[in-house]
Amino acid sequence: MQKIAQFFKVSYKQFEDSWKDTFGEADGVSNIYEEIKLPVRATTGSAGYDFFAPCDIELAPGESMKVPTGIRVKIDDGWMLAIFPRSGLGFKFRLQLDNTVGIIDSDYYYSDNEGHMFIKITNDGKSGKTVSVKAGQGFAQGIFIPYGITVDDTATETRNGGFGSTTK
Repeated sequence: MQKIAQFFKVSYKQFEDSWKDTFGEADGVSNIYEEIKLPVRATTGSAGYDFFAPCDIELAPGESMKVPTGIRVKIDDGWMLAIFPRSGLGFKFRLQLDNTVGIIDSDYYYSDNEGHMFIKITNDGKSGKTVSVKAGQGFAQGIFIPYGITVDDTATETRNGGFGSTTK
């Protein structure tokens, strides 16, 4: 097995700023930050690294939430991290990522926001069931995937930012 990445927490300042930007307040954010767990695989055969909810999540059908994970990842060149909902939540509740699959590029780690990963989820279920995830429970998973480039690739720009930053 190749070891090509490492997860870290973002700084407290970055997490607090992101939390305020997302939720408009920062009550109890230091306790939330202290409890953040780095993603892990559940078993030796697991492909995905489980991402854990930093707070309680409750979504009625049709509701969405942008979750500041407090996590960043340093990835070797030639690899990316793909983010998906946890399989059970997707199956039982039709929980989905708003961008269908999150793509974390290796250069995102060096962005001004420290490469802080956000995961926006929606309960797209038609059964009327509310999705409830307690703080510390897995709600998404990340899988490292190698990628290639074309023989005539000429990319020279560097990233600074998150969603949509490579098209600015």
